[in-house]
Amino acid sequence: MTEALAVTRYVVLVAFGASVLVALAAWLVRTRRVSPFGFAGRTLRAMSDPLIHPVETRLVRAGGNPVNAGWWLVVGVAAVGVVLIAALNWVSPLAAGMFAAFSGGPRAGVALLIVGAYKVLVAALFVRVIAGWLGYHRYTRWLRPVYVLTDWVVEPLRRVLPPLGRFDWSPLAAWLVLMLLQRIFLLGLGF
Repeated sequence: MTEALAVTRYVVLVAFGASVLVALAAWLVRTRRVSPFGFAGRTLRAMSDPLIHPVETRLVRAGGNPVNAGWWLVVGVAAVGVVLIAALNWVSPLAAGMFAAFSGGPRAGVALLIVGAYKVLVAALFVRVIAGWLGYHRYTRWLRPVYVLTDWVVEPLRRVLPPLGRFDWSPLAAWLVLMLLQRIFLLGLGF
């Protein structure tokens, strides 16, 4: 899997470099640094326009300035590349853990499920806290699953631990309880 990650990094780097060159070519022609009617200008436009035109169309629909389409292309390629590399960095250990669990027998499979459930619950707690800071709460449509996943551990702790000023300690205490439960279950399995 590390070979695929290395190849992906190189592909993202090449795509980013190509997007910078396309944006630079479009900028040179549009700002008249290179005459758009000469051979160099026509060549640069022929190279950059097929990639810039879809970005310009989306910018115009969104109310943006189409002159900046080249640099939006660079930012978009960089963002997609970072997300792709992060996803592969996430999938690689997950695939290795699943392979180890399947070859380690049923106890290893149960341990994998426990660790996976712990990670999902901690991520839901994190989303719950950050969304609360941003003013989104229980009845926001996209937060309902987060609250369903975490209410069973946060709400009993909230009754025991009152908030200290504006700071609510219950998600932190819930994280500690989840960590303790994970350790207990894994020790019970012999891991």
